[in-house]
Amino acid sequence: MIVKYGGNAMKSLELRRAVAAEIAALRAEVPVVVVHGGGPVIERELAARGVTSEFRGGLRVTTPAAMDVVEMALCQLNKQLSQDVGGAVGLMGRDSDLLRAELLDPELGRVGRVTGVNADLLRTLLGAGITPVLGCVAVSPDGDALNVNADTVAGAVAGALNDGVVFLTDVDGVYRAYPDPDSRAATLTRAEVEGGVAQGWIAGGMIPKVRAALDALDRGAPFAVIASGMQAGVLAAAARGEAGTRITP
Repeated sequence: MIVKYGGNAMKSLELRRAVAAEIAALRAEVPVVVVHGGGPVIERELAARGVTSEFRGGLRVTTPAAMDVVEMALCQLNKQLSQDVGGAVGLMGRDSDLLRAELLDPELGRVGRVTGVNADLLRTLLGAGITPVLGCVAVSPDGDALNVNADTVAGAVAGALNDGVVFLTDVDGVYRAYPDPDSRAATLTRAEVEGGVAQGWIAGGMIPKVRAALDALDRGAPFAVIASGMQAGVLAAAARGEAGTRITP
């Protein structure tokens, strides 16, 4: 199973380590690959160096100077998360061509679109009982680093391994009548998701989340789950289909 661990769930060291412990427990049931972002950490490091941060369409405009800081920050976080999980190895896209990408849009700078995943490397590590922890810096055809959205990477990895993906975020799932907790949808099909967007009950910040889930399905993942990473005990329940919203083709 692929677990996408979002930056907002890492703001607290205590919570970060609690989720890492849940990941470690989950792999007793299924092999796990962790894909992480790191928005808050990147923001802190950019600000400390006086590098301005700009977003367009939810993606960080990444100048060469910003790319250096993004890679540095994610590399450090990557190793910290690997240590938290235990029995894990931290990897970035440069490692054995793990993540290959091309420029997404010249106006965004060094932001990439995933074009390939070294699935054999991940299968080898999983076969040895090692949990891969992936930071979202990919390598371009010219050998330079590209900043890639973590949701996109998680979907690409899920497709390459033909495995399900859990997107840990800051909400409990998709609601048919937000914020009524009783309206959380336990399961949704692709058609229901697209209908929800058209009808407006999937709106705002939930739209990019469901788009990421649908992208994972497009790439070959059998299912995608949107669940909260802000409270303990959710990950295993989400993996069993008992928490969050499971989206299927």
